[in-house]
Amino acid sequence: MTATPDAVPDPTSTPAPALAGRVVVLAGGLSHERDVSLRSGRRVAEAMRAIGVEVEERDVDASLLPALAEHPPACVVPLLHGESGEDGAIREVLELLDLPYVGSRPAACRVAFDKPVAKSVVARAGLNVPPGVALPHETFRELGATAVMDALVRRLGLPLMVKPAKGGSALGASVVHDAAELPGAMVSAFAYGTTALVERFIPGMEVAVAVVDDGGAPWALPAVGIEPDGGVYDYTARYTAGSTKFSVPAKLDDDVAAACAQAALTAHTALGLRDVSRSDLIIDADGTVWFLEVNVAPGLTETSTVPLAAQAAGLDLGEVVARLARRAVDRCQTGPS
Repeated sequence: MTATPDAVPDPTSTPAPALAGRVVVLAGGLSHERDVSLRSGRRVAEAMRAIGVEVEERDVDASLLPALAEHPPACVVPLLHGESGEDGAIREVLELLDLPYVGSRPAACRVAFDKPVAKSVVARAGLNVPPGVALPHETFRELGATAVMDALVRRLGLPLMVKPAKGGSALGASVVHDAAELPGAMVSAFAYGTTALVERFIPGMEVAVAVVDDGGAPWALPAVGIEPDGGVYDYTARYTAGSTKFSVPAKLDDDVAAACAQAALTAHTALGLRDVSRSDLIIDADGTVWFLEVNVAPGLTETSTVPLAAQAAGLDLGEVVARLARRAVDRCQTGPS
């Protein structure tokens, strides 16, 4: 079942309800994306404090659980990126402690974080996904790297996109234009995970669409058009100010913009996500929308697309997160969903 795109709510009509007690923002962790997580955490903490919310910023270490158990917060906002923050494990522990938290439940996180699995789910829901193959390192080595790479090029053609099957921020991802570049790309992907996802590269305009579900039907924020200076939206382009040109809303025909919103909503619904997600899409020369991946803990730094989209929609980031935190508190009181 797919969701129908809804208009962005009027942020002035229903201000975020007050939160009783403090909110703990979890940021940092030990993944390769620790720095991005810390920046997201600071941004959100500052935005929530600006609207009067009591916020405590915490890293993930051995002191965290005793502190949460001794002084339970009203709500936890996990902003941990990478495997340790997006595979559902931290959320499993928060549920063990009966603590309300913002974001998707553990099982949905595990599915969304595994890019090949998420692709298969959204493909069944009707979205276009690039043809690709997931290759564990063991299979790649045991069958012979050269033979496997030759088969990849014959089946998928060139250019190719190679990236870790799990992970974010484009770490270990690269575009292969020539078969001679494929070995190095595979090594880069395996440096960040045990399985590489090799896909047919879809040229076109990259857009990011965030979905927010703060109590009513999920709705999509304006699409953000992404034009990196180097042509590839890699780690540097994502987190270095000035390295990427963003257009908000993206410069799209109305029907294409609606298709992008529908794709993000379909992915959010099909994967069983809640509260907030961000889908990364490509629009090819024919105007076809292709789903690339989804993020259950999207970056909220100064150069991240979700805050840019929220601002373009007239929404305050602190108000958005506070509303999601209020919903998490209510949800915990009525039982998990």
